[in-house]
Amino acid sequence: MQEKTTIKQLNNYFNNDLQISCKHNLKALKYAFNELNKDIKIDIFDLIYLIFENRPIESLYTHSYNFHTRNGRYLIDTFKNLYYSYDNKI
Repeated sequence: MQEKTTIKQLNNYFNNDLQISCKHNLKALKYAFNELNKDIKIDIFDLIYLIFENRPIESLYTHSYNFHTRNGRYLIDTFKNLYYSYDNKI
């Protein structure tokens, strides 16, 4: 289980897995994912997949009948808030 991510890992994820160029601020993404995972403590790639691919995290019950649960919405909204706060600072 990996608890933190790096800019290099995020860049590889976008280029290799999604096969797109990233238009987001990678540094702000890294800080937002790592900050959010301090409280949750799950595999960081589960969070990345939730945010960018909408894959459910079974252990956190993020989806029900393909809709986001309250916990899923909380994780996504918290990530967005963290990302935009870091994006404005960096």
